Amino acid sequence: MSDGSAIEWTDATWNPVRGCTKVSPGCKHCYAETFAERFRGVPGHAYERGFDVRLVPEKLNEPLRWARSRRIFVNSMSDLFQDDVPDDYIAATFDVMGRADWHIYQVLTKRARRLREVLSRPQFRRILESSHIWVGVSVEDKKFGLPRISELRNTPAAIRFLSIEPLLENLGPIDLTGIHWVIVGGESGHRARPMKEEWVLSIQRQCQEQRIPFFFKQWGGVQKSRNGRMLQGRTFDEFPDVQLGRAPRAYSRRHLEVVY
Repeated sequence: MSDGSAIEWTDATWNPVRGCTKVSPGCKHCYAETFAERFRGVPGHAYERGFDVRLVPEKLNEPLRWARSRRIFVNSMSDLFQDDVPDDYIAATFDVMGRADWHIYQVLTKRARRLREVLSRPQFRRILESSHIWVGVSVEDKKFGLPRISELRNTPAAIRFLSIEPLLENLGPIDLTGIHWVIVGGESGHRARPMKEEWVLSIQRQCQEQRIPFFFKQWGGVQKSRNGRMLQGRTFDEFPDVQLGRAPRAYSRRHLEVVY
C-alpha cells in the first residue's frame, strides 16, 4: 500500500493485483503501464515483470494492518475485474474491504460487465450494502465509456461513481441516475490528448442540476502541474458524504486477516 497518493481524489493506493491489458481508447497512454515497464527486468523490484498481470496475495491484508483511516484507491496499477483475476480472488479482496471498514475503498474498473456479473452474486450483498465501499467505472468517450454507466447502475452498491478521465470528447447528456459521485480529468504526459473546457462544463452542470458531488481532477497536458485544476476560477473537490471510521486495536485487527 502506498500512503500519501499523488492522485488528487484519494489518500492511498492498494494493489493486490499488478498489471493489466488494454481494452479501450482510454488505455492508450496508461500511466500505470508506463511506470511499470520502466522496471521490467530489475531483480527484486515490485514490477520486475513489467505490466504483466499477476496476483499479489501477500498484499491482500494490508488495509487491516493500517490503523489510520484513509480513502484507498483499489488497484491503481491494475483492474480487479480483468479476466485473469479469478472470482475467488475478487471475493477475497472484497472480504478484506468488508473487514477493514474504517477505510473508504474506491474500486474502479473498465470491465463494467464483469463488475456487474460478479458483484450481483449473493455472497457480496452484505458487503456492498456498506457506504465505505465505492464502486466505479471509467468513462472516456461515447462508444466505450457511456455503456459502462448502465452496467454500473445495475450493480448493487451503496456508492457508485464515474471517473471520466481521460475525457476524450463531448459526452453530451448523461443519464446519471443511481450515480453518487463524478470525477473529471484530462490526460497528462507528452502524448496527452486535448480536453476542451466546454466538455467539462457540460458534465459539471449536469452534476449540479442533479445534486451529484463533482470533483475536477486536472486539465492534464504536457505540463500537468502548470495547467492546474482550476475550472472557471475555482476548484471542485466534492465527495459523497461518507465519514471515515476508527480502527480497532492492532490485536483485534490481526484476527481479521484473510487467508488466500
